[in-house]
Amino acid sequence: MKPPAPLNYVRSFECAARHLSFTAAAKELGYTQAAVSTHVRALEHYIGRQLFIRYPRSLKLTEMGEAFLPTLRQALDLIDQATEAVVTSSRKRTVVVSCPMSLAENRMAGCIAAFRKDHPEIEVVLHGTIWEDLSEQIADITISTRRFDDRPPDGVPLWNEELVLLCAPALLEGRNAVKEPGDIFKVDWIFVHGRQEYWQCVTTELGLDMADYDKGLSTNASNIALELAAMGAGLVATQRSLARIFLQRGLLVEPFPVRTASPWNYYLTETQLSKGNVVRTVREWILSRAAIDSAG
Repeated sequence: MKPPAPLNYVRSFECAARHLSFTAAAKELGYTQAAVSTHVRALEHYIGRQLFIRYPRSLKLTEMGEAFLPTLRQALDLIDQATEAVVTSSRKRTVVVSCPMSLAENRMAGCIAAFRKDHPEIEVVLHGTIWEDLSEQIADITISTRRFDDRPPDGVPLWNEELVLLCAPALLEGRNAVKEPGDIFKVDWIFVHGRQEYWQCVTTELGLDMADYDKGLSTNASNIALELAAMGAGLVATQRSLARIFLQRGLLVEPFPVRTASPWNYYLTETQLSKGNVVRTVREWILSRAAIDSAG
């Protein structure tokens, strides 16, 4: 899996797209015009698509550039908000917890809400990330999702993650009903970018050959994949920790009792600049809730 693109490449593209000018972007960012142009070309090379049409004195976004820009701006806004939150939350009894957006919405929101009821004297900033960049520590506690061969050196696993196969209840009925493993080839599979490996794990557990499949949907976010599945768009292979709330609400069901170990897991780390006992209190709460939830 590729490492993420350097953030300065991304900021150079966003600024150039806003001004439609490398010169104006360079002036705003404090770079040279050549540096901004180089950053953008490096980003284009990284994603394998052209982002700008270059004219002698102006720029125009390509279709790919226009499609890429909104999500990118949202991610940069979140990074800026997180930085601002850290700057303004320097009080000793404020703890910033950073984790992937999908985990923040599906698991951590309930965990932190319960913590506040028990510890009203401690303020918690829950920051959901789209792009992880552990080289820029913005939080007292960081929860990241990592493959087993790329776990953080000091990371504590929250639980032993499992993969599940899920669909809307409606897919278990009708002419193309999913009733036995081979039936999954009749419907769309929903893939999450960077997590296609989940499908390989699940199909292997079912004794099926993934190479026999030739259609599907894809998205860049686990929660979008879960929502697509809940709408009846197809089957999704995902982490049980993220799917739990959808299962509890009856929005998704498991067509087969297949669960397999996930090659990806969630790991908790602390910054070395943490605030002592206050951070320790939040950390122990998160780990204890994780242990209770995984046992339940």
